[in-house]
Amino acid sequence: MYTKKGDDGKTYLLSGKRVFKDDPRVEAYGTLDELNSWLGFAASISRQDKIKAMLREVQRAIFVASADLAGKSKKETPTITKEHTARIEQMTNEVYSSLPRLTKFILPGGTMLSSALHISRTVCRRAERRVVSLKRKEKINDEIIPFLNRLSSLLFNLARYANFLEGVDDELWVY
Repeated sequence: MYTKKGDDGKTYLLSGKRVFKDDPRVEAYGTLDELNSWLGFAASISRQDKIKAMLREVQRAIFVASADLAGKSKKETPTITKEHTARIEQMTNEVYSSLPRLTKFILPGGTMLSSALHISRTVCRRAERRVVSLKRKEKINDEIIPFLNRLSSLLFNLARYANFLEGVDDELWVY
């Protein structure tokens, strides 16, 4: 199925406004879409039910963040709240408390799941940068940036946790 409505390089925001596809707002929620896809991949390869459940919960929250960034519509649009950020912090604390103390930088990698989570973390950081750029130009929900900042921490710790559960040591960066 195709509509041909984007053939001119433009798309619709939820408000009905038409913008170019490289608009900062579209870049921001488009990067969240990419992140959500990587998280879906990570969940699909996870053999750990706890990690899979966390990733599915995060995916649902990312849909909220994407809708939030896509702008207000005539219908009620969900928004990221402090409760979303607090939940990410809660999950991070839960995972972090199970991990050995980290005193050096680590190289991304290890298991396939850990690697997918590290990629997800870097895409999350890019999404955060896109949202910061957008915020410098337009009014957005102030809670989205802290949410993404905490989410990248969760993904880092989940990557380590995935290795830990499989008995794979994180590779320390030695210079």
